[in-house]
Amino acid sequence: MVILSIVLAVVGLGVGFGGSTLIQRKKTQTLEAKVEKERAKAEKESEKLIAQAREEATKVAEEARRDEQSRRKELKDFENRLVIREESLDKKLDELDKRTQKLRTSEDEVEKLKDEIRDIRIKQQEKLEKIAKLTKTEAAEKLMQMTERDIRQDLTGLIAKLQNEAKDTAEESAALIITAAMERMSSEVTAERTITSVKLEDEEMKGRIIGKEGRNIQALQRATGVDIMVDDTPGYIVLSSFDPVRREVARQALEMLMKDGRIHPGRIEEVVEKAQKNVEKEVVRAGEDAAREVGIIGIPKEVLHLLGELKYRTSYGQNVLKHSVEMAHIAGMIAEEVGADIKTVKYAALVHDLGKALTHKMEGKHHHISGEMLRKYGAPEEVALAAEQHHDDVEATSVEALIIRVVDAISASRPGARNISAENFAERMKDLENIANSFSGIDKSYAISAGREVRVFVRPQQIDDLNAIRLARDIATKIESSMQYPGTIKVNVIRETRAVEFAK
Repeated sequence: MVILSIVLAVVGLGVGFGGSTLIQRKKTQTLEAKVEKERAKAEKESEKLIAQAREEATKVAEEARRDEQSRRKELKDFENRLVIREESLDKKLDELDKRTQKLRTSEDEVEKLKDEIRDIRIKQQEKLEKIAKLTKTEAAEKLMQMTERDIRQDLTGLIAKLQNEAKDTAEESAALIITAAMERMSSEVTAERTITSVKLEDEEMKGRIIGKEGRNIQALQRATGVDIMVDDTPGYIVLSSFDPVRREVARQALEMLMKDGRIHPGRIEEVVEKAQKNVEKEVVRAGEDAAREVGIIGIPKEVLHLLGELKYRTSYGQNVLKHSVEMAHIAGMIAEEVGADIKTVKYAALVHDLGKALTHKMEGKHHHISGEMLRKYGAPEEVALAAEQHHDDVEATSVEALIIRVVDAISASRPGARNISAENFAERMKDLENIANSFSGIDKSYAISAGREVRVFVRPQQIDDLNAIRLARDIATKIESSMQYPGTIKVNVIRETRAVEFAK
């Protein structure tokens, strides 16, 4: 039984193994058939792709061939055009060579003709010199002398005529404009003076101001920076300082101390500080009032402050702030007549003397300082230029600057505006005569009309009419460059010829 079971098991194993082998073979055959089928399919697709690639390659090659043929054709056409251009250039070069040869031949002929003409001229000149008994240089000099003598009288008459015509037209129109402006603007003619003295209620006040061992007056001087002179002058104390604002602070402080009655170093410091604040307010208010009166807005605060300080400055006795306001009004009227910028003219006239508030603090002329300060604080450039150019040492580059220059002379030279000491007046008159006498050919000169005119008598044998006109201009130019004066000075050159004969 056991053996049978074993045999049966072995047989079963053999049958199972054989069946599985058969099944495996069938699967293998089936897979091989599928693989073969897929391979055949892939071969067909690859053959199809190769055929398409060949067709596309053929098309690309054909297009490349066509492009190459068209490029060759273009190159051939370009070569043909180049050949044609080269031929035309060769022809032109040949023509140029022919023309150049002709020109050279013509130049040679012209040079020969020039040489012949020179020879003829030299021969004619030699004949003329023999006939006239003069060389070419001598003849030219005589001709120039004759021409100059003939033209001199015509030039003198023409210059005089032109000057008279210019005076007739310019002076008339200028006089009308200036007269109209002055008629519309009326202001005080009395000159102001800076206050330099303080009136006392009684003589005892002098001792109280001086204080014990001079402590009070020393405290005042130290706090204000002003020299206080207490002398034998009854009823007055004199204040001395180069700064007018300091002088005003000291004046107000002294008046407040005398009114209060308490005078000692501690009180002096408080009163001086209060006076400084009061003066500061007055300065600002004065600048704002001046700008408001003239009608100019937008002026920087720093400029308004310097403008207000001009309230305490005088020039030859004329208050500088009032002078500036007066100038602004007159300048606006003239600008309206001549067509200039009214706002620029009024602005520049109001601040033209701004530098006088700083001349004791900065070096330089006041009009240069005015231009510098206006630029520094942001005023318009045209205003700064007009203010800077209101004196003759800087050339006026605009109509507005010329108007400021004219109006400054009008305001300063009107009767009563400024005081000049007799010593300064005599010195200026002497300087005018010395300037005139410094030129050659002067017989004598006189400064007349309070220095407004210089009459110069010349020697007629040394100065002719034409040189007399030139001399007047030269004298006026030297006066402008070497002297400072308000208004204008007339230079009158007089040439007098006398013919004297005696009847016997």
